[in-house]
Amino acid sequence: MLSAILTISLLALLFGLLLGYASIRFKVEADPIVDQIDAVLPQTQCGQCGYAGCRPYAEAIASGEAEINRCPPGGEAGIQALADLLGRDPIPLDEEVGEEQDTPMVAIIDEQVCIGCTLCLQACPVDAILGAPKSMHTVIESECTGCELCLEPCPVDCIHMHPVHEDFHTWKWPYPDTPYLQTPESRTA
Repeated sequence: MLSAILTISLLALLFGLLLGYASIRFKVEADPIVDQIDAVLPQTQCGQCGYAGCRPYAEAIASGEAEINRCPPGGEAGIQALADLLGRDPIPLDEEVGEEQDTPMVAIIDEQVCIGCTLCLQACPVDAILGAPKSMHTVIESECTGCELCLEPCPVDCIHMHPVHEDFHTWKWPYPDTPYLQTPESRTA
């Protein structure tokens, strides 16, 4: 019994030392500009920009493979923030990827019409749709980014986009344009 405990402890120590050495020896340094670009992006992971999510899009911008105007959820404010960060001139949103929404939207599934095909489940990049095969589906509204990627694959057109219901949890007071007041973002910069 004692020899088994001693052997397991020795193996745990050996593997711990091995993992510690590997973490130091094979450490990968991340590009800090990618992290800064990723922090500016809205983190909707919608894929409207043509990339799998916000991080791959940030990497493409940093490497010069993509322009800063391919994020519809970020809109003009996001383009302006990226232009300021990278020292570029702002350019209009690329119409090929979509258009900026003035009000945030959320997908709503008409559960009476839903046939349970699961095509919308596969299309949703943030797993905001719940359901099972041959059962009705529903949207977790707090998780939905409004990317509209679930609309096209639906064979019965039971998914519709509606404005996000604004209540005291989601409403935000707009910041004034006066120069002597600072936003929380500018205080941390």
